[in-house]
Amino acid sequence: MSPTDVNGASAPQTPLGEPDNAARNRLVIGLLLVSAFVVILNETIMSVAIPHLMADLDISASAAQWLTSAFMLTMAVVIPITGYLLQRLNTRPVFILAMSAFSAGTLLSGIAPGFEVLLVGRIIQACGTAIMMPLLMTTVMNLVPPESRGRTMGNISIVISVAPALGPTIGGFILEHLEWRWMFYLVLPIALAALALGAARIQNVTTPSKAPLDVFSVILAALGFGGLVYGLSSLGGDASHGGGTTVFPAWVPVVVGVVGLGVFITRQFALQKRDAALLDLRTFGTPVFTVSVIMMAISMMAMFGSLILLPIYMQNVLGLDASQTGLTLLPGGLVMGLMAPFVGRLFDRFGPTVLIVPGTVLVSGVLWGMTTLNQFTSIYFILGLHITLSLGLALMFTPLFTSSLGSLPRHLYSHGSAVIGTIQQVAGAAGIALFVSLMTLRAADLVADGVEAVPAMSQGIQLAFLCGAIISMFAIVAAFFIRRPPAQPLGAEPVPGH
Repeated sequence: MSPTDVNGASAPQTPLGEPDNAARNRLVIGLLLVSAFVVILNETIMSVAIPHLMADLDISASAAQWLTSAFMLTMAVVIPITGYLLQRLNTRPVFILAMSAFSAGTLLSGIAPGFEVLLVGRIIQACGTAIMMPLLMTTVMNLVPPESRGRTMGNISIVISVAPALGPTIGGFILEHLEWRWMFYLVLPIALAALALGAARIQNVTTPSKAPLDVFSVILAALGFGGLVYGLSSLGGDASHGGGTTVFPAWVPVVVGVVGLGVFITRQFALQKRDAALLDLRTFGTPVFTVSVIMMAISMMAMFGSLILLPIYMQNVLGLDASQTGLTLLPGGLVMGLMAPFVGRLFDRFGPTVLIVPGTVLVSGVLWGMTTLNQFTSIYFILGLHITLSLGLALMFTPLFTSSLGSLPRHLYSHGSAVIGTIQQVAGAAGIALFVSLMTLRAADLVADGVEAVPAMSQGIQLAFLCGAIISMFAIVAAFFIRRPPAQPLGAEPVPGH
């Protein structure tokens, strides 16, 4: 009889070590990795296309930004629901649902006659993207034994780090030689091939359990997480455009989000007593998971804040063009991806502490170094800082993913994956809003005092990175509290309290 968790979901029916089962598992994880890479690449490929879309579709900057904001907003709303989907449905139908939504959104975006249809296409794309990463992480936790998870999570870190780094570079290349629609036309055949291959070859690796859907929790999740992401994104957008880009103050959706999130959390505590929560918050009863999630939030703030601020700095302060900026940031993303498999193997051998502690020190050191950036800074210094930042993040991501999910009971894997995905979206939006708002407000004050625009922006950027550097110090302290989950057979429940 196969082992069964408390919710009735069974482990894979065949022992992991058998050759046919091992080959099946490699195929499933490989297809999920390729599919996740495609959908995450699409998340950032649009970042350089805004000026082209404004001209081609005859829309304003504030309207064009919705193509990114609506994507993030949809991700934040859908990800909390994936915990329910992964419990209720099996691996294959969830994969088909995710890639079908992504492919349909990609096709609709490519053939869109105007802004409105393009926006709908991006929202449909985001629905598929939101499901894919929790599906990938939950499947890995169910199929891969604890002693090998670091290596597999290292491959996931490649997807998370390299895809966002390649997105702007590929987008810039396409826009230089082709029209913007080719950003979708080139992705679509890959997405359709992954969908067809997955539909034909992916096998179900777990048995779904009966999980109730609390509709009120879905509404609260949309208000809470959606309000936070939209509000934080609006704060950053308002600051970068000098304010006045929305019909109401950006703090309004933030307040709505905070209130909605508070009610959502209260309801989940009540529902999880009878195993009916949309997002089971008992994941936070595991100390390693809680500390890991906090560190992931800090890391995502640093990564997304830097990714948005460095291009602004290089173009508006140093005078580089978009292609030079993209090429300067590309090596860092590639270093992060190349490091991920080695970091995974080191985690499997030595555990998280020897990786996470130096990683947090590197990230913090880089952010402190970025507080010195000015209009005379060498591009090679920036290149070195960004590569070092990417190295530090590479040392952190794989151990944090593996330790956090590995410390949970098996029946909470899907909820833990959904929590991590949601935190990534909220923290990324918060990082962008914090860094951009501090930069713009400081620069505006200096310009009002008679300082020239370029030195004023340079000092604004220094202030933003100073705030990030201070926040990063907390991650160094937290790094010492991350522990490797105790070794256990595949499918067993971790020891409580770890």
